[in-house]
Amino acid sequence: MAGGSDQPFTIDVSTRLRRLPPYLFARMNALKAQKRKSGADIIDLGMGNPIDPAPQFVIDKLAEAAQDPRNHRYSASVGIYNLRREVALKYKRRYGVDLDPETEVIATIGSKEGFSHLMLALLSAGDTVVVGDPAYPIHMYAVALAGGSVISVPLGNDQAFLERMEHVLKNLYPRPKMLILNYPHNPTAITVEPAFFEQAVALARKYNVLVIHDFAYGETCFDGYKAPSFLSAPGAKEVGVEICTMSKPYNMAGWRQGFVLGNHEMVRALATIKGYYDYGHFAPIQVASIMALRHGDEFVAEQSRVYQKRRDVLLTGLRKIGWDVPTPRASMFVWARVSEAHLAGQSTIDFCYRLLEEADVAIAPGRGFGECGEGYVRIALVENELRIKQALRQMDAALNGRKKARPVNKPTGRPEEQSHMDSIIGG
Repeated sequence: MAGGSDQPFTIDVSTRLRRLPPYLFARMNALKAQKRKSGADIIDLGMGNPIDPAPQFVIDKLAEAAQDPRNHRYSASVGIYNLRREVALKYKRRYGVDLDPETEVIATIGSKEGFSHLMLALLSAGDTVVVGDPAYPIHMYAVALAGGSVISVPLGNDQAFLERMEHVLKNLYPRPKMLILNYPHNPTAITVEPAFFEQAVALARKYNVLVIHDFAYGETCFDGYKAPSFLSAPGAKEVGVEICTMSKPYNMAGWRQGFVLGNHEMVRALATIKGYYDYGHFAPIQVASIMALRHGDEFVAEQSRVYQKRRDVLLTGLRKIGWDVPTPRASMFVWARVSEAHLAGQSTIDFCYRLLEEADVAIAPGRGFGECGEGYVRIALVENELRIKQALRQMDAALNGRKKARPVNKPTGRPEEQSHMDSIIGG
């Protein structure tokens, strides 16, 4: 073509994309897709993606609200007022926390959207953020996408962890701008008591740093444990916010309804960003979420009992094959150290790749959550007890050199198993 260039046309992606670390789950996701296409029944315990249905009364309310054409218009980017009021009422009822629905509550399109846009609202290029290691990947990736840098501190839930964080805050210059906390923790299921948050608030005040607490698993608790809210610590609203979601307690993961609660200036900053980025969530989802918050406490308690039973089945099986596994008090995950005999010198990524290949069982390698996750795997409690037992049999057979145990009954895996969502480790 006349006037054309002989040079190939290229796309130069942004610096923020180039700053993202390599995606360590890509090879596993590709293998899952390949095996499913060939007809394999993959038992997927790798992603925190609930298979159980949302409450029927919530589904019914969604259908009813969707029939009203007024609900098809743009919503408010901060969320409808009645929804914000309802989550404030729940926080008062469950945690004794007072929240102003107008200034201290914002509805988000899932907790990841809220967290990611909050990073854009609060971080400037070059700001540093302290994150525990291992960590839920978005806690690192969203910081990088906002132009910040992550300072990883070996994770804990005790005085030693607080001292490690304080050492960083005291000695790093320029001083970090933010601490990211996450209890009950993903991926490790570590939990805390109220005193931990009181000390975290004191640390934030002392060094003038913001606190973001990811509380996604706050209502998925076992054995009588009740996870404390960060906002229930005296002075917490002065230094930070808490992020919660409908995804796990109400089995509404795909509905994408989350909240950011607490410090009014941080909430206002997020509201400003969202005002530029979106027109709010689909109104029928928000209306249905009001019903879940208002009438769903017993449903949430029952779902926790379901996860506890699955946890117990999984723990029993893992310990029988020789793995060192603590008993988690919360979350929908078991964090297990792989026995040296089964790891056989492999990285956890290669180990999980092997397990997927030989046992048709998908679990998440600990290394995908940070350097301190090496040697561990995260197993999600998303399948029913029979499927978990089958997964354990297939794992045991593969790891001990026997022929893979096959299901006696017809496979119960769902079509495609949400393979389109496997582009990033979730939940």
